[in-house]
Amino acid sequence: MTVTDRDPHGQMQIQSFARFAADRSGRAFADYQELWQWSVDEPAAFWRAVWDFFDVGAIAVESPPVTSDTDVLGSTEMPGAQWFPQVSLNYVSAVLRHRDRTGAAVVGLDEDGRRTEMSWTELAEAVTGFARTLTDLGVGRSDVVAAYLPDIPEAVVAFLGTAYVGAIWSGCGQDYAPEGAAGRLAQLRPKVLISAAGYRYNGKDVDKSADSAALAELLLDLDAHIVVSDVSAPDADDVGARRRITFADAVAADGSALEPVAVPFDHPLWVLFSSGTTGKPKGIVHGHGGVVLEHLKAAGLHGDLGADDVFFWQTALSWMMWNYQVAGLLCGSRIVCYSGAPLYPDADRLWQIVESEAVTYFGTSPGQLQASRKAGLVPGKEHDLTPLRTLGSTGSTLAADLFTWVDENVKAGLPISSISGGTDVVTAFAGGSAGVPVVAGELSVRYLGVALESWAPDRTPLVDEVGEMVITRPMPSMPVSFWDDPDGARYRRAYFEHEWDVPSDAPVWRHGDWVTVTDRGSLVIHGRSDATLNRHGIRMGSADIYEVVEGIDEIAEAFVLGVDGPDGAYWMPLFVTLVAGAVLDDDLRGRIAGEVRARLSPRHVPDEVIVAPGIPHTRTGKKLEVPVTGILAGRSEVNIDPKSVDDYGLIDWYAEQGRAHRW
Repeated sequence: MTVTDRDPHGQMQIQSFARFAADRSGRAFADYQELWQWSVDEPAAFWRAVWDFFDVGAIAVESPPVTSDTDVLGSTEMPGAQWFPQVSLNYVSAVLRHRDRTGAAVVGLDEDGRRTEMSWTELAEAVTGFARTLTDLGVGRSDVVAAYLPDIPEAVVAFLGTAYVGAIWSGCGQDYAPEGAAGRLAQLRPKVLISAAGYRYNGKDVDKSADSAALAELLLDLDAHIVVSDVSAPDADDVGARRRITFADAVAADGSALEPVAVPFDHPLWVLFSSGTTGKPKGIVHGHGGVVLEHLKAAGLHGDLGADDVFFWQTALSWMMWNYQVAGLLCGSRIVCYSGAPLYPDADRLWQIVESEAVTYFGTSPGQLQASRKAGLVPGKEHDLTPLRTLGSTGSTLAADLFTWVDENVKAGLPISSISGGTDVVTAFAGGSAGVPVVAGELSVRYLGVALESWAPDRTPLVDEVGEMVITRPMPSMPVSFWDDPDGARYRRAYFEHEWDVPSDAPVWRHGDWVTVTDRGSLVIHGRSDATLNRHGIRMGSADIYEVVEGIDEIAEAFVLGVDGPDGAYWMPLFVTLVAGAVLDDDLRGRIAGEVRARLSPRHVPDEVIVAPGIPHTRTGKKLEVPVTGILAGRSEVNIDPKSVDDYGLIDWYAEQGRAHRW
């Protein structure tokens, strides 16, 4: 089969996904949309093509060849799809097959600019040494290793060493207090804890020795505590565990005789946690094989990552993007870990890293891009960004004006991959893709193998209309299970048990987002469907409001809520934080109202604009729209976990706003 080279105005280029289509599918595709349609119509054939394209069979141990659709997908039921039922493998084998490459595999940077570099050979030796230490501690298949770490290379080594022996990894950033971290990690009853003595953030040395020791005391089944020391933060003599080991000693063990433990395709690889803003955080379990295939597809095909790339996504261990960044190693790319604040000492910090590390794929957030714009930065003139070929963004919707800002101030024509996915599937459902044109304000494509549709309440697929985002076919990286959910009831309730106007025995994954799928196959995300702004029967997503309001120079961040009151009353306040020196006066209020009225809808002009001392987020940066709406409405059942919020003190301020409002 041949794939036609097309011009840049919307046509497929010979990039990774085109080579994949040409080499593996055995069919001719006129464009990306046809390729996507095949991938969701024939999921077994598609995922077998991914398996072959990336030669995953080379890392499958004692497994029969994958030659038929039933070898790929034993059952298509959701939940409960059976992927590659006869296959055994290990995630780490897919990484360490690159061990003979020259150059750095992992680079670590801190806020002061200190740099460490680990070659592929050094990475392999450290991982096998760490695996030997775990084995000597009696850690093996299905035991849990927990991490309380910043984004440092040691975290990558510890994760890979954990997976190497078939144990289960779970990480938590050190921005959590010990009780908050234990609220997640203690559910897993880990045998080993890995922590760092400290790190530097926002210009300050943060000593985490005492917090690490306190966390160790809260993990009652702990056998050992491995400590990453740093010259800027003192060690604690008492780490609260039965055995204390330095990280240096852990990786120095001789692991030469060890081989990665072959585990079933769906054997747990890691446990990620939901935000926990309204209850106990849910432990979401993903399997080795599903993550390998999904991340090779997402990073290797859509991201076009390969051996010559440098992949940097500013992230933390509590966020699934840390797990996704490690996927760069699956593709043979170098990854960059940064443990400092993204905006310290100013908004230029990450652009400095992109230049100094010759980053080819830079992943960030709309907040960082917005801060860069409002600071008047022109990164393309101030830095040599020649190697940069893709900019990724996630965490919230990327406004159309930021696409334009990137094009004008970072690099003209730079592909922007605004992605939407989540912890639930540890990947993206949709985003940008190599060789597919970018339209400001849109996610370019539904990812291959993702049967994403926008549905009306009667389950009718919608085009160019706002509807519920649903996934109608299984994906390999859908959770294997929830932790401590033996009958799967919580799992089914979270994604599959939702009422529609037309009942059906065919469950679909409902993700909880409002989305428009255009007739070109691109997407526009409008915000959470459980936080809809419903004025006079007209629905609008909060993301649409944020795009308009946060584009105003004086506004640092916006927070809009729709609060139901008695007798059909409805209050829609807009809370804003301001950039330094700005004042919320009548002129600014008028401009906000005018922009919303002209660009969106007269019905969705906010009832009030209120300056707030801050806007509460989950630890991964998502605005707390649903629970704060409940608080403003005076619902007694709303109970926000203080440990899940970046600044819990703000909640009392918002509660007072609700009490002060008179219906």
